[in-house]
Amino acid sequence: MIAQAPAPTRDLLSRFESLGDENRLRILTLLDRNEFTVSELVSVLQLPQSTVSRHLRVLADDGWVRRRQEGKTRYYRMDGELESGARELWRLAEGSLAGARWIRDDAERAESVLAERRGRAAAFFSESAAEWDTLRDDLFGSDARFAPLFGLFDPEWTVGDLGAGTGTLANMIAPFVTRVVAVDRSPEMLAAAAVRLGERDNVDIREGELESLPIDDDALDLAVLMLVLHFALDPGRVLAEAARALAPGGRLLVLDMRAHERDEYRETMGHLWPGFTEDQMRDWTRLAGLEAYHHIPLAPEPEASGPALFAATARKTV
Repeated sequence: MIAQAPAPTRDLLSRFESLGDENRLRILTLLDRNEFTVSELVSVLQLPQSTVSRHLRVLADDGWVRRRQEGKTRYYRMDGELESGARELWRLAEGSLAGARWIRDDAERAESVLAERRGRAAAFFSESAAEWDTLRDDLFGSDARFAPLFGLFDPEWTVGDLGAGTGTLANMIAPFVTRVVAVDRSPEMLAAAAVRLGERDNVDIREGELESLPIDDDALDLAVLMLVLHFALDPGRVLAEAARALAPGGRLLVLDMRAHERDEYRETMGHLWPGFTEDQMRDWTRLAGLEAYHHIPLAPEPEASGPALFAATARKTV
């Protein structure tokens, strides 16, 4: 009785047999460089769709290619996780094809197919440029514009969202750091924040004043004051409290209004300060024991009706 070969050897032999057809070699050469649909392969190879589909089925059964579904469209690509024996077998096969007559023709037609695909995307952006920002916000939400920047945060950080309001910022930051401490003076705002942050087990919601934060000394790696400083009776004291809560080397980030003359905001919105100048902010942060102050005036967005903003950063002395 003849013993059967071990499964890995039998699989490798099957893979070897599947390389014994020139059209399958052409398909693999293309799929090793890019992914294609069946119709795109038909265009490149100049073969009937039934032929291309049959060869793809053989290659898929023998583990050479993978497919992914995108809506009703299937994309094929050489399996990027071939075991070492199969990968070496493909290198040998590929090396023997250097002089094949079809290599250049297939490559040229493949580039035309890919250029057409890129052209469809380019045409979309050409037609949609004027509405792209609105369309992107409709599709993904306005947070998608800057949320990836939170990936630059150290995942070990504890971040203070000072003047957290309804928890919008804390909710965005929480997935990227170890802990967020969200502080606000308004019980109503914090109740709304608790609803928003209900599934965030690394957000600590605390009621308190910005001038006397319910946070221990040296507890924060980053303190954020986003559009809240103009509500403070004593902005200098708020910045000093933020500095106290920062660990040595910790960072302060402030986003607020530049100085303006819209006095009506005092009555209609409860603002206590008509924005801030760079000199004011620089002096307050220096007195708070912060260094390396950096002040960045932000370009106003065309649709924004409020005063222009600034962003400011500073660091607690190590």
